[in-house]
Amino acid sequence: MVEPKTGKPEPTTPEVVTYDDHQVITPDHEPLRQAVVPAKPLDPDPVERAEQALSRLEGKFATWMNDDCKKLDGARNEIKSAGLNEKNRQALFRAADDIKGNGRTLGFPEVAPAADSLCRLLEHSPDIERISLPLIEQHVDAIRAIVREHGRHDIKTIATVLTTKLRQVTEEFLVHENRHRPDYLQATASPPLAPGEFF
Repeated sequence: MVEPKTGKPEPTTPEVVTYDDHQVITPDHEPLRQAVVPAKPLDPDPVERAEQALSRLEGKFATWMNDDCKKLDGARNEIKSAGLNEKNRQALFRAADDIKGNGRTLGFPEVAPAADSLCRLLEHSPDIERISLPLIEQHVDAIRAIVREHGRHDIKTIATVLTTKLRQVTEEFLVHENRHRPDYLQATASPPLAPGEFF
C-alpha cells in the first residue's frame, strides 16, 4: 500500500563517515531549516525581549532566595527537634543544593560555596550521626547571613571569610571521618579554597 503524500519532505539518511577510531555523523539539516522563520524588519530583537523578561523577574530573585533560606532553616529546625535522620538529612541537603544552584542563577553567587560546603558535609559523611549540630547550624546561619546582607558593598569579602573557615572545618571533618577510605575523598574533591575562585 502506498502512503499518501503529506507535503513534508521525506527524511533522509544521515551522512556517515567512518574513521579508524570513530565516526562522524552529519544529519540532514533541511527539516531544521524549514522550521526557522526569518525575522521581519519590525519584529523586536529576541535577545532584547529575553533581557526585558529577565529584568521584570529580577525583583522576585531576592524573594525566591529568601524562600529557599526559609526551607533551609525549616530543615535545620527539624534536625534540632528530632535529631539528624535520613529523612531530614535529605530535606536539608535538597534545600542547600537548591540554594547552591539558584544562588548563581538568581544573582547571589556569594552564597553558593557555603551551600556547597553543607552539601558536601551531608553527602560525604559516612555516619550521619557523627555530624555535629553546631557545624550544620554554622552553615545554615552563614548561608542566611550572606543572602540577608547581599546588598552590602563588601559582601564578597564577608562571604569569603565565612565560607573559607566553614569549608576548612568541613574538609577536616570529612578527612577524619573517611580516614578508612582516603581515596574516596580524592574522587569527590571539593572546589579550591582560594577566595578568587569562589565567584
